[in-house]
Amino acid sequence: MIPLNFNLDPLQRSGIRRFTNMAKEVDDCVMLTIGEPDFATPEPIKAAAVAALAENQTHYAPNQGIAPLRQAIAAYETQRGMACTADQVLVTVGATGALFTALLGILNEGDEVIIPTPAFSLYETIATVAGAVPVALDLAAHDFQITDEALASVLTDKTKAIVLNSPNNPTGTVLSAESLAAVKGAVAGRDIYIVCDNVYNQLSYGPCPDLSLDPTLADQLLLCQSFSKPYAMTGWRVGYLVGPQPVMDRLLLLHAAQVAAVPTFVQSACVTALATDVSGMAQEYRRRRDYCVERLEKMGLHFPRPEGAFYIFIDIRPFGIGSEEFCTRLIRQARVAAVPGSCFGAEGFLRISYCCAMENLQKGMDRLEQFLNRL
Repeated sequence: MIPLNFNLDPLQRSGIRRFTNMAKEVDDCVMLTIGEPDFATPEPIKAAAVAALAENQTHYAPNQGIAPLRQAIAAYETQRGMACTADQVLVTVGATGALFTALLGILNEGDEVIIPTPAFSLYETIATVAGAVPVALDLAAHDFQITDEALASVLTDKTKAIVLNSPNNPTGTVLSAESLAAVKGAVAGRDIYIVCDNVYNQLSYGPCPDLSLDPTLADQLLLCQSFSKPYAMTGWRVGYLVGPQPVMDRLLLLHAAQVAAVPTFVQSACVTALATDVSGMAQEYRRRRDYCVERLEKMGLHFPRPEGAFYIFIDIRPFGIGSEEFCTRLIRQARVAAVPGSCFGAEGFLRISYCCAMENLQKGMDRLEQFLNRL
């Protein structure tokens, strides 16, 4: 084979997909792997897409996104507390597109990116493709929060960015005001970007401090957001990126070179999404969280209490079994699929997702309990 880009050499297939595919080979396996809402996209959003098609909104959209959607996003973010204009908004192919555009656009060969771990593996993947160096900031030893001392230990003159994800995938934890103060103190006034992955922001069960709302950091903050999780629109593949105007002017060129634009009629439906009340979904996730937390605590398991998203990150170190082996045995012996902590840079844990029907959660918890009793 003719050599490829050498930055692709370290890349591996997503562990989440790998264990999901393994589970699909087992009959009646309870899938607690992928973080995909089991809800259907709300009817008003689907109706808006149908109407847009009927209106023949099937032609090229502007590279940056259609004006009505960018205006609606700017209004939404401004109401939330992040003052911005439509010109600062870039509509992307999911949060994945936003993250790729943001990180590829700001990173140079040899730059370092601080990634608080455990973390979604995509951050490391993008940094690697960009030729940058992903630097793990281990949060497990600090109750999954960021401390001044821990952050200072990984901060160097090569640091170009720090990625924040709160509520967090895979732990469900929310970064505290103290954690964010540590980040602000470390990067304010320095040539370091803060990349906020806020895809679970609307699925927090209480206060959720957010550096994207701090106007003093506006010149160095890039916000990545998605319609996938809060609106049950994973298959629609729409997200957005917001940042300082001079930066967005350049990142638009990178985005246009990658995908040209997000489909026009899909963007029209997203305008309706922003005006749709989806709080009932978050309430249901909270009910499912409470059920799983109660069951897992009765099993004697330990984990950070999830305050958002729809994940629980369970400590399996007391069992003395590696996370990949544990999850493989869990699939084959108990017909329950979870994701090893090693897939998130945290060996000794596993992630379960509770964004599935309650009857599946009940079955999964029953089978997990029986499996643990046999260990």
